[in-house]
Amino acid sequence: MSPAQWDLPPELCCRPMAFVALTGLDVVYNAIHRAIWDAFCANRRADRVPISFKVLAGDHEYPKCRTKRTSYEWYIPKGILKTGWMNKHLNLVPALVVLFYELDWDDPQWKEKQSECATKVEIVRDKFFSHRTSLQGRNTKVAVVLIQKKTPLPPGEDLVASERASALCGACDLSGKSLFVLPHTDHLVGYIIRLENAFYEHAQTYYYNEIRRVKSHKEFLNKTTHQLLFVRHQFKMGFFSELKQDTQNALKYYRTAYVLINELRAHETNMLEIKTMAGFVNYKICRLCFQHNTPLDAIAQFRKHIDLCKKKIGSAELAFEHTAWMSKQFQSFGDLFDEAIKLGLTAIQTQNPGFYYQQGAYYAQERKQQAGQLCGHEPGVGYPAPDPLETASGALDFYGQRPWRQGHQSIDPPDSEKEKQGILALQVKERDVLHSELIIALLSNAVAQFKKYKCPRMKSHLMVQMGEEYYHAKDYTKALKLLDYVMCDYRTERWWSLLTSILCTALKCSYLMGQVKDYITYSMELVGRASILPEEQKSRIEKNLIKVLMNEVPEPEPDCDPVSVKAAQSLWSDRISLAGNNEITIEVQDYAPFVQCKAKFLSPSFHIDEPVQLHVYVRADCPHPVRFSKLCVSLSNQEYNQYCLLEDASKGKDILESSSQENMCLVPGKTRKYCFKFVAKTEDVGKKVEIMSVGLMLGRETGRYVYLTWRGGWGDAASSHETLQASRCFKKRTRFPEQQVDWDTVSIQSSTMIISRVPKISVQLTHEPPTLTNEMYCMTVTIQSEEGTVAKDLKLTAGLKPGQDANLTQSTQITLNGSEVCDDSHPALLPDIPLGDLQPGQKIVKPLYIRCVSTGSRILLFHVAYSVSATVEGKDITCKCHKDETVTVETVVPFEVAMKFVSSKFEHLERVYVDIPFLLMMDILSASPWPIELVNSEVQLASSMTAIDQPMSQVEGVTLQTSECASECFLLKCPPVQNGTSTVASGHYIISWKRKSASAETSMVRTIITLPHVMVENIPLYIHAELPSFGCVRESLPVRYRLENRTGLVQDVEISVEPSDAFMFSGLKQVRMRILPGGEQEMLYNFYPLMAGYQVLPQLNINLMRFPNISSQLLRRFLPSRIFVKPQGRNGDTSIEAA
Repeated sequence: MSPAQWDLPPELCCRPMAFVALTGLDVVYNAIHRAIWDAFCANRRADRVPISFKVLAGDHEYPKCRTKRTSYEWYIPKGILKTGWMNKHLNLVPALVVLFYELDWDDPQWKEKQSECATKVEIVRDKFFSHRTSLQGRNTKVAVVLIQKKTPLPPGEDLVASERASALCGACDLSGKSLFVLPHTDHLVGYIIRLENAFYEHAQTYYYNEIRRVKSHKEFLNKTTHQLLFVRHQFKMGFFSELKQDTQNALKYYRTAYVLINELRAHETNMLEIKTMAGFVNYKICRLCFQHNTPLDAIAQFRKHIDLCKKKIGSAELAFEHTAWMSKQFQSFGDLFDEAIKLGLTAIQTQNPGFYYQQGAYYAQERKQQAGQLCGHEPGVGYPAPDPLETASGALDFYGQRPWRQGHQSIDPPDSEKEKQGILALQVKERDVLHSELIIALLSNAVAQFKKYKCPRMKSHLMVQMGEEYYHAKDYTKALKLLDYVMCDYRTERWWSLLTSILCTALKCSYLMGQVKDYITYSMELVGRASILPEEQKSRIEKNLIKVLMNEVPEPEPDCDPVSVKAAQSLWSDRISLAGNNEITIEVQDYAPFVQCKAKFLSPSFHIDEPVQLHVYVRADCPHPVRFSKLCVSLSNQEYNQYCLLEDASKGKDILESSSQENMCLVPGKTRKYCFKFVAKTEDVGKKVEIMSVGLMLGRETGRYVYLTWRGGWGDAASSHETLQASRCFKKRTRFPEQQVDWDTVSIQSSTMIISRVPKISVQLTHEPPTLTNEMYCMTVTIQSEEGTVAKDLKLTAGLKPGQDANLTQSTQITLNGSEVCDDSHPALLPDIPLGDLQPGQKIVKPLYIRCVSTGSRILLFHVAYSVSATVEGKDITCKCHKDETVTVETVVPFEVAMKFVSSKFEHLERVYVDIPFLLMMDILSASPWPIELVNSEVQLASSMTAIDQPMSQVEGVTLQTSECASECFLLKCPPVQNGTSTVASGHYIISWKRKSASAETSMVRTIITLPHVMVENIPLYIHAELPSFGCVRESLPVRYRLENRTGLVQDVEISVEPSDAFMFSGLKQVRMRILPGGEQEMLYNFYPLMAGYQVLPQLNINLMRFPNISSQLLRRFLPSRIFVKPQGRNGDTSIEAA
């Protein structure tokens, strides 16, 4: 039986839509009619009503309606559902027939066209209702649409149109709701949509009446003989509800139908019909559940459906039909699930369509096995004649029935001979079914789903099954492609048992295809440690492998198709006879062959004056010893490859012949060690030498050979896990004899560094840290040779070590000449300072001078390079040696300078005043751990400031120890400024100093310090006091005040003297005077001290009438506020006089 028998009918799977027939349209020759038809069916949006339109001729023959039964008393149904019923209501019996007729309300031939329209309506009714005078047969209505050229007036305004519409309805026997007008204007699509909505209402009414009609039959049925009719009627009501777009009621009817199906008495003759209808109704229920966005209900319904039906096998001779039906159920549900996902449903890893496709494939595989068991007839048994599967109409009357006994519902078949012939026909047809194609299609769908939902292991498992199905279908190319893809995952995850099974199938495919490289690759894996095959099978595969390497035809693999084996032997013979490319290269890291390799350098680094040593360990895991013909190591420097090569000198053809080099024979389970060494080239000093690959050749270059390459010198698909396991193993290792090697203890060292010869010189640095900023810091480098021969071409590189902060590079200078001061033109690193040759034991002393402009920590490098002659492995080479010494030097400031402006009374000044003297105080605080000698100091004043006295250095020759301070001051004044108040520059302070060291003469450093800016103001009145330096109790103290007007205006000045408890005074206590521009006034007072000690003088209050903003306190700043008063001495007391 063809696979299409199990496919669900398309009318069941489609979305049911109301069927409306359109007549009277000539869509081929009439452009207006064509435009109307396109508006109905072209580019329908989702928001338009669901209607299926068809254009039919006016005299189209509709299906005739049978006479309805008035009683079911003696009626016995012959089946559940007729095969043509769904198609009839979807495509043959319309819910509404619409007649299109071109007629305007003001047509001059109105009467004739009215009659013609009525005639056409009658023709449609006659064809539909089969000349019946009543409408009891069908509930289908007829509607008329008048195609008009003009846009109609609003209802009620066109009286002629109303009258003629009533007349037309009477002539055509139509109700007013069945007559429509369609103006052919620019808004045609809008009118069409309105027509559609009206048609949809008519269709809703039709399907509603159909549901009522079917429901009315229930009262005539009994559950004894009419069980099938109960199911039929529920299905019909559900289907009509779907056509009516009432999916909730449709789901209710289908659920009831499903319950009734499971209540039917099932026996062998009707089992297929029951399962078929159960499958149909289950499909409808699941589809509607997904449509209602209740996927859990759909899944629950499907699980219940499978649980109820999986044991309803039916005839044992046709068991494959049951598994075929089960497979189709899972596939259909998977399709529904996938369709729902595309429409927005969200699936998860553990619940996705892939599981249902997978289960469908499982039943398809079971079907294939059952078909092989049940359909394996004798060669003489053929297809029966006459054909029991043929029917008179070419199709079944009812779904799920046997062609040779249609309509038969009894338990026993009517004709046992016909039954046997029918079963035989089904078995013969099943034998011709391509089961592998069905299985592969289902597995492919499942793989796509598991890939989509990121289930890699499920995907790999199903791809293996697909590969095996391709193998059984004799499509070995696709089988090998799939299996090869999956094997990578199983190797990575170390599923050795699964990998072995897949490799066996892949080996058979490669043998049957004559693929030499694949055959060798899979054979090498199946023979190796990753395979779980028994030893005898490994031995057989190894012998076949050796045959292929000896250019002979291998023995066939077991359990292969004899026809395919015969074709494969012919292919292999052709491969052997062709003298083509017999070189096969296998990258081992992707496989797990029977040969393992580890290559390592004996040390992470080798000096240039010693040979580089390399060991290669090789081990075989095959049942029998195997001999290789070549072993080579490829290094990053290809020039060394010639020293890492082992080759069999014999050129014998037979791979099993004895070799003169016994160490080229690998004994199973034993590790062979091969040693190589070479002398590195001097230009490779500082470079890394890496093992790029290790190659091992099996076979002969004269015949066929396999070249195994280990990238990086070790490792295959299983090595990394084995190495990890060995490192975690806490068991006591077995002690091996001295000549044997424990494979697990061999570590990997795939690269080594060629480093320069160990230098035999000493480099000593002499200096006095820390360095002081801007000084020429002396570092003495002492180099002494400890070599046995002459150290030639000695060069010194000294200075700031590269790789540090860029600011340090810019602020560090180095020179060999200590007498010159470094500037920005000097580098931070002096490279390759030639020092000549150095005899054994000779010493060189080289002073260097470093200037550090900024503070901070610096790493200084002293690199000494030279060359000596040496002999390595009988070769004379020139070794370049070097020695590096680094020292971290901290740079600190030698001293800190604090500057401030003070008045003549040593009061701090925020600003100074024009032509009024003030002091510049300088405090030099030593921050150096070493003594500092201040050689000299000077002030370079700006043009805005002048010195009153000749400025002389007061710290010349002073030596400061750590934290000591030296101070000096300078008497200055500011000339007049232009704008009254201005900030002016002061100039520079220059200190010449040097480090005081007993060990070496140091150079002088000149440090320039910028003096701070100061604010200068003009003052309108200057007051100066002249008085003695001290006074005596009760002795007169003369005081003279000078007032000077420094403006171009006449100053009115008010002066008053505040009394003091410590003094009596004589003079004007309060006075008002006028001072001319540039003029002076003097005021004389006699102060009479009353108390001894440091006393406050009587204060002058000065008020400038023209400058009210100038306060008295500001003017008083220029006057002394206190004076020391000595006590009155006794006669003859000399102590007071001395004081």
